[in-house]
This record gives sequence, C-alpha cells and structure tokens, in this order.
Amino acid sequence: MRKKPVLGGSSVAIKGHTEGHWVDQELSGAVFADERLGKRLRSLLEQLAQSPGDSIPLVCQDWANTKAAYRFLDNDRVNEADILAGHFEATADRAASTDGPLLVLHDTTEFSYQRDDIEALGKTRINIAGVYRDGTPRYYTACGILMHSSLVVTPEGLPLGLAAIKFWSRKKFKGANALKKKINPTRVPIEEKESIRWLQNLEQSTALLGDPARCVHIGDRESDIYELFCKAQETGTQFLLRTCVDRRAGDGSTTIAEEMAEVPCKGRHRIEVRDRRGRVSEVILELTYRNIKILPPADKQRRCPALTLTVLHAIERGKPRGRDPIVWKLVTNLPIHSRAEAIEKLEWYALRWKIETFHKILKSGCQAERSKLRTAERLVNLLALFCILSWRIFWLTMLNRATESAKPSLAFTPQEIDILARLAADRQRTAVRRSPTIQSCLRQLARLGGYLDRTYDPPPGNIVIWRGMSRLSDIALGFKLGAQVVGN
Repeated sequence: MRKKPVLGGSSVAIKGHTEGHWVDQELSGAVFADERLGKRLRSLLEQLAQSPGDSIPLVCQDWANTKAAYRFLDNDRVNEADILAGHFEATADRAASTDGPLLVLHDTTEFSYQRDDIEALGKTRINIAGVYRDGTPRYYTACGILMHSSLVVTPEGLPLGLAAIKFWSRKKFKGANALKKKINPTRVPIEEKESIRWLQNLEQSTALLGDPARCVHIGDRESDIYELFCKAQETGTQFLLRTCVDRRAGDGSTTIAEEMAEVPCKGRHRIEVRDRRGRVSEVILELTYRNIKILPPADKQRRCPALTLTVLHAIERGKPRGRDPIVWKLVTNLPIHSRAEAIEKLEWYALRWKIETFHKILKSGCQAERSKLRTAERLVNLLALFCILSWRIFWLTMLNRATESAKPSLAFTPQEIDILARLAADRQRTAVRRSPTIQSCLRQLARLGGYLDRTYDPPPGNIVIWRGMSRLSDIALGFKLGAQVVGN
C-alpha cells in the first residue's frame, strides 16, 4: 500500500512493559516518530494475542481502548512497514542463531470483504456470478486486498518469521486476456507488472537475512518468471521454483521438455500421499535431473542473459484413483549430482505448503476477513498485526515438533508456565511442576484448546493452539484477580 508520511518528532523505539515478553521481542525494533504510537502498538498486539479471532471492541473491552485502537490504525504516521519492522528484525536474529540453509517461502493470498464502497478498499478480481437469460455472463467485482508474503523456515519446518510483505489492491482492470490478443505479454517490462513483487520480496528478504548463500527462495508456478531467475543470480542467492513454461534451451532449437525427455530415470523416491477422501497410499516418483542452458524469451534477450540451471522432474507414472498424478517440474540454481540431493530438493519444495498454513491461520484463526474496517489503509495496518500474531501461533505449533532441548521460557512467561503446570493431569502434575519442558507446556496449552492427547494422537495442530492461547489468557487474568483478592 502507499507509504504514509512520517511527521516530525524524535524517533523512539518501543520499550517493553514486561521483561522477556514475546511482544517486546517482536516489536523492539519498531520505531515511531511518537513514543505513544509505539506504546499503543504494543498494547494492541498484546490484546489481540489474548483472544485470537475476536473483534477489536471485544479484545479492547472498553470504549477508550477501542477508540485508541481505531485511531492508531487510521493514523497517517502509521503504516504496515513500521508495524512489521520489529518483527523483521526478530526474524533476522532467529535466522542468525540457526545453522544450515534458510528456506524463504513466497506466495500470494487474497482477503475478500463485503463493502458498499468498493473504491475505498480496492478490487481484487472480476468473477462470473452466472448468466443472464440471453446467455451472456453476469460479472461481479470482488472487493478486497492482496498480500504477497515471504516466510522464513528451517529445513525441519520451524517458521522463523516473515522477511517481507507487500499489500496492494486494484483500482481498475487492464483486461489482460484481451490484451494478450494484441501484444505479447513478455514485451511488457516487469516493472509495469504485478509480478515485480516477486523480485522485490526476494531482494528485501535476502538483504534482511544478510547471508545470500544460505537463502533458498521457494515458489509455486506463479514464480516462473525469468527476471526472477536473473535477480537471484544477480543477488547471489539460491532459488527452487516450480515451472509452468516450456522455455527454449540449448542453442535455441530445442525446449526444456525436449531436453528432459532424453534424460533416463536417475532414481526413485517413495512418498505417502492422501487423496480427496483422506485415504493414504504410497506413491513412487521417478526422478530425472539435468543441467540445461535456458534462454530468455525473445523479447527479453537484450535485458536478460542466458542461464545454466538445473531442471528437476519428479513424476508419478500411471493414473491414480481419487486424485491427480504428482507432476513436479522444478528449476533451481543449486547443484544436483545424486539421487540424495534430488530428494533433498523435493523435501525442501514440499515445505512450501507451510506458507499456505500461515495464510490459513490468518484467515481462520485471526478471522482477518471478518474485519469491518472501511478503508484499505486501516485494514492493511490491522493485517500487519495479524501477520505477527499468526506467525506466533504457527511457531508455537511447530516448536513442539522441532525441538526438545529448548526451555519453556522461550515461549511462555513464568506465570504462564506455573499455570500450565498446575493444569496438568494428576498423574503428570508433580513431574511437570518439578521440571517443566517446552513440550509439556505446549501440550497442556493444546489441551486447553481441545487437544485430547491420547497415545496415538498426532502432535497438536494450529487450531487447538490458538484456542488454547485464548483460554490461557482468561485463566491468567483469573489468577491475577485472585491474587489481588487474597492480598487484600
């Protein structure tokens, strides 16, 4: 969205109220021209975290706090970049404390809203709602905001945080389908397309993490953009992208598909998949990979050089029942010399689904599409807050699966640890209170959200975690009030 002006005044970093509180850690790098804006940001994020998915009036509890929240979201000196600056810094710090590659997952999602004044919010697309009696299609304009996000995860799937985000909406539609009949889309400069966000986020996230060689940028077929390949090479970073375009290869007389058709199967990989009815079956993928000189589109040859990249295909043979066959066609500037390296890249690409989960938490856990705010600027500021909260829910969920040695203080305050220990089942309470672990605290948090914790149950998911966070906040408030009554 548009950058709002920052008025004069001294820049003041946010200062925390509670030492070690996660909100302080995520916002310590956020800087505002007015110290009161920083304090309000911290207060609002803490209130939203206490009851994910509830409306602003409900989490604020009174008119004074509600009005202050609305004023903050509508303030000309506040924008999404300011709100997320501290979280981006925290992401970089967490990434610096880890070893190995950093997988940067990129994807776009859409937030839809029902508004009478569509122009105040913006448009996302034009849909066909049916047909008239004469058979002509009936169109309607979808109102909403688009978001392109970049989520950093470890190869084990632990989300370290967001590294870049772009918000936008459309004021008018260019008629892309009709335009294709008149002009080749490859002739339009990338700077004039919405696709530029892929290049911008790659550049921003790589600069934030500070070590281009560790970064592996991962995207779906929407990321099959030749300029993106060139930008990664120019930046000195790595990429692993799914392709949908059969580009010219070699000396220009062949294509990638023709080159790959000559490559024999170099290995097989067995995986488990689930069909539309939830049935699990084993699938064998045939792996082929090859270094290929890929040529830019004809209209981009003056601006883009030819690149030698590795093309990796993982294809399921035959026609499975109840689902489409798996056909992954990936391109990367990482070397692949063996079956083990090919499988490693497939496992990295499979983690791309993590960003879909992040978007699900935004929409289902934080109820981002239920907001009644009327302008794009207010909504974008609120969505930026929801992004931080959604990352934390996702992080807590995956933390239970990714580490066993971390202390519970990494995720909880001393009071929260004590409450979760007290709420443990009778058979576990004594052991938990003596030496609480991060797993015992997270599983008890999940129990508050409805997790049954039976022997054969899978690890807790995002839904029970965000429900548990809300109940834990209520219980903590009860403890606080009870302590005041006893003290009196």
